[in-house]
Amino acid sequence: MPYTVPETSTKIIDSHLHIWASPEEAAGKYPYFPGKEPPLPGSLDLLLQCMEEAEVDGAFIVQPIYHMFDHSLVTSAIKKYPSKFVGCSLANPAEDGSGVKQLEQLVLKDGYRAVRFNPELWPSGQKMTSEIGKALFSKAGELGIPVGFLCTKVYVKFSALFRVSRKPYPYKDLGGPLSQLVSAFGANRLMWGTDFPYVVAESGYKRAKEAVTLIGKLVPLSASELDLIMGKTVMELFPSQWRP
Repeated sequence: MPYTVPETSTKIIDSHLHIWASPEEAAGKYPYFPGKEPPLPGSLDLLLQCMEEAEVDGAFIVQPIYHMFDHSLVTSAIKKYPSKFVGCSLANPAEDGSGVKQLEQLVLKDGYRAVRFNPELWPSGQKMTSEIGKALFSKAGELGIPVGFLCTKVYVKFSALFRVSRKPYPYKDLGGPLSQLVSAFGANRLMWGTDFPYVVAESGYKRAKEAVTLIGKLVPLSASELDLIMGKTVMELFPSQWRP
């Protein structure tokens, strides 16, 4: 039998998407940022058509990189459909501080309800913890809006097993979660940790290490995957440390 979507009175909301101008719109009112022409269609009209077909009630529109800090297209969409769309602005790390004022205007004047930080847009050699980054983050707090971070490289600590397990040592119930983590991130993004000194009174430090091997046999993990989790991942993340 074909699958039927169950009826619900709850609104269906898409929490992450982008729109950008059609080529015709880009040639006129909503130009693309130089060198940032999009690879596929993403117009507002196309989104509305897709949402209608899928019976999606609303969406959270994140300012696209193809228009960089020119928010006019997204602004027009959220103003035209205020009950359907919520806008998320793109943090502008301009060194003259103009992005801080822009964020304030986008929220207070244009109705944006969040801001996204993209580390790739910061000036070369700078981090999002620069003075401009701190000023933008502070302004977001002052305005009371959520801050989203674009993460391009995520690592997960498989640590303090005694805290997350519902069973005593060797915490065999964590085999399933570990398997899911390996599938989702890869062993090259997982790092073992103990949460010393709290672990000493729980299982003891040595047994905290041995537990990962025992859990790994349940997954099962290969020897190379276990090597990554037990040390190689963190060594690759901090390449100047722990070398012979």
